[in-house]
Amino acid sequence: MRELARYLLSHAILDFEGDITIDQVRQFLRDDDTRAARLLLSRLIEDKGVDDFLIVVADCLKEHIKAGITEDTILDQLGSYSDS
Repeated sequence: MRELARYLLSHAILDFEGDITIDQVRQFLRDDDTRAARLLLSRLIEDKGVDDFLIVVADCLKEHIKAGITEDTILDQLGSYSDS
């Protein structure tokens, strides 16, 4: 059973419900004048959308499923994506 549980956990897929556009991201970030927010928006414009962003963030968050995904974990991943 433990081996099966490890397998299922390591092969779980994390996805985000619903669609989000770059315009929606702009709205979420409209009052955020931090460097991290500017970098993220700049990166999304450079990438011409949010598709790659969502895949990368979901894939990186997968590593945190065992310990739990918190708001701080997501913020860390957003920063990592912007910096890459």
